[in-house]
Amino acid sequence: MSDLVTVVREPAEEPQGALVLNHGRGADENDLFPLLEELDPARRLLGVTTGAPLVNVPPGGRHWYIVPRVGYPDPDTFQASYALLCERLDALLAERGIGWERTVIGGFSQGAVMSYAVALGPGRPAPAGLLAFSGFIPTVPGWEPELEGREGTRIFIHHGSGDPVISVEFARRARELLRAGGLEPEYLETEAGHWLPPEALAPAKRVLLEAVPA
Repeated sequence: MSDLVTVVREPAEEPQGALVLNHGRGADENDLFPLLEELDPARRLLGVTTGAPLVNVPPGGRHWYIVPRVGYPDPDTFQASYALLCERLDALLAERGIGWERTVIGGFSQGAVMSYAVALGPGRPAPAGLLAFSGFIPTVPGWEPELEGREGTRIFIHHGSGDPVISVEFARRARELLRAGGLEPEYLETEAGHWLPPEALAPAKRVLLEAVPA
């Protein structure tokens, strides 16, 4: 394990909230940084991208956890990253005077998994919104989603039906689990593979604006 990295994009004025984006497997804190501008071009929000603490794992880059099987993160590396991510984000937001009720967290692939974990983790504060791109709600010992009390969290899920890395079935299961818990995620399924297509940006941007209104 290495240290967790955070990169901050300052807002244009006093921040109306925050947007946190977590990268996918093998990428780093710079990967989703341009997405901050796509989703929040007016810079209303404090923008934050993170760099996962697990390094020197094939095929390189940064990782949130080791993957013994898709959908089922390695418990030790997942729990270590989860604890560090929660601690670091809680401290950063507190330092900037921004509560989770004004924060949207999201990510791609492994970053989406970690965003689900932070947003839905037991005892965690409910965020304003969650953007899950090509990920899944993890199944891992010692962590269970807590859906009660999160009915106000705006959620957007995108997944490609042609994704060869993480099957679209994971997104469908996440949608049904959330619905069963009283949440109403907005769901978009495209023909994309394991990437974020342009057509997913407009609805994600709209959900972000609904979660943290201007």
